[in-house]
Amino acid sequence: MIQILYRVWPLLLGIVLIMLGNGMHFTLIGLRGGIEGFTSAELAIVTSGYFMGFLAGARLSPLMIKRVGHVRVFAALGSFMSAGLIAFPLFTEPWVWTFLRLIVGFCMSGIYVASESWLNNAATNENRGKVLSAYMTAQTLGIIGAQGLLTLADAGTSVLFICASILVSISFAPILLSATPVPVVNVARPMSLRDLFCGSPLGTVGIFLLGSIFATQSGMSAVFGTQIGLTASQVALFVAMLFAGALVLQHPIGWLSDRMDRRNLIFGAAILGLISCAIGWFTSGGLMLLMVSAFFAGGVTTPLYALFLAHANDTLSSEDMPAASGALVFTFGLGAIAGPLISGWAMQRFGPFAFWLVLGATFGAIALYALYRMTQRKATPIDETESYIGVLPTSSIVAVEAAGAWSAEKAEAEREDDVKSQQEN
Repeated sequence: MIQILYRVWPLLLGIVLIMLGNGMHFTLIGLRGGIEGFTSAELAIVTSGYFMGFLAGARLSPLMIKRVGHVRVFAALGSFMSAGLIAFPLFTEPWVWTFLRLIVGFCMSGIYVASESWLNNAATNENRGKVLSAYMTAQTLGIIGAQGLLTLADAGTSVLFICASILVSISFAPILLSATPVPVVNVARPMSLRDLFCGSPLGTVGIFLLGSIFATQSGMSAVFGTQIGLTASQVALFVAMLFAGALVLQHPIGWLSDRMDRRNLIFGAAILGLISCAIGWFTSGGLMLLMVSAFFAGGVTTPLYALFLAHANDTLSSEDMPAASGALVFTFGLGAIAGPLISGWAMQRFGPFAFWLVLGATFGAIALYALYRMTQRKATPIDETESYIGVLPTSSIVAVEAAGAWSAEKAEAEREDDVKSQQEN
């Protein structure tokens, strides 16, 4: 493992720094938006702007890289993102922030594609799973660490936005100055949503609903915290708990995923998310219970994303997986655009605690649909399922495709080993 980390440490360090800056800006939008008097609906539109840009970047950045190369695209997008972060406190208007968020989302998507291409190129078939796992951990730690940095200055000033911009700017140094070979980006053409749904109904519907959950948690949690009167430090802790839960629960859920019907696990995780949201709904602002709710509601969100990907891989052929990965990422993006808009409208109409109502209802919808799908299709035998890998919802199609390929290869290798052992016995 040490040798693996030595090979990819510049990439991992760069990702941590990027996530520190991006994680700061996500929470800052809610904090500063509250100070500026933005409504829940306005901040919801601002939040959706990011995911619109992210979805566009996922489609266009591979084409840009093929045309002018990794280094140029990486540097250009990094410059635009850094400039966008500085511009937020200069233009405190909802429509301007929506435009800036769209730019930042587009840039982040392209940065993910470029960096994950480098990371995938640096890995081998033998260590790809460990490299991807280290990458996902680095991302999560960066987001959690970002919340701690928010306590160092006043959100009402430009200081924190400038700090986020600086972190993003310096993040490119370890990546661009490393001796990593420039990879080739080959992204499969996404299959149609109709074909994806026919092949994996639960994967399609589930990942759409989860997109709305993730975007609501990422973009509207700071808005919720601000509106119920939490301090900036408490809001930062609340957001950190959402991602800390994912860091803790990812591995036990992944372990269970390879040993039982994934539909049952999806149902159980969604019910846990629903219960957590119900606790948040009934807390009436009790700090400790809010943190517990955030820990478990956020804790099941990221594993559910990986579960839906793994379940889709179980129901599709290995030849269809690359195309399905693109379609799943696109479906997730559509849900991510819709989620904040729905939660923002609900919070505007029914008050800030509608944040938990929307999240809980969406978790409930996932649980019910998983339960329904259990009655429509027999479970895939456990020895025929693909291996689970903890892919984050923020990952680009490059990481999703790489994880799917690794999962299929590992599962096939394990089946071959089982056949050999049976023959020997």
